[in-house]
Amino acid sequence: MYKKIMVPLDGSELAECVFPHLETIVKGCQPPAEVIVVQAVEPLSVPYGREVSQFTSLEQVEAFETHQKTEAEKYLKKVVARLKQTGVNARAGVIYGKAGESLSDYVTHNGIDLVIIATHGRSGISRWVLGSVANRIVHSARAPVLMVRAPECGPGI
Repeated sequence: MYKKIMVPLDGSELAECVFPHLETIVKGCQPPAEVIVVQAVEPLSVPYGREVSQFTSLEQVEAFETHQKTEAEKYLKKVVARLKQTGVNARAGVIYGKAGESLSDYVTHNGIDLVIIATHGRSGISRWVLGSVANRIVHSARAPVLMVRAPECGPGI
């Protein structure tokens, strides 16, 4: 049924709680689905009305962002290797931009059939302040989204 499954990750163990669900779904797909594990690297945010030079040089900002992309690539390479050991056909992709928007765009432009994402289970003020990438994807992606609540995450403020 599914040909391409996207799994957004943020480098945390919590985000990886989706893997048992992913493996079960992939086993049920004929032919087996391709899995794309992705991580969004967000641009360095500078408070409104300030200039980058007030905090650091443009070269330092670019070096930091390059470092973030490199670390994401290393992490995803390890994840792909682990998934392949379980028989999952996986590849990695690093996306640059605001997580919610860039992940939704990736779904649209890459023919993703299903998104499997972990949720922290935030509600109330913490969700308003911190936002929810999973929530943004649910409301804007043009594919079904399976949200998996991490076992150690309960509802809360």
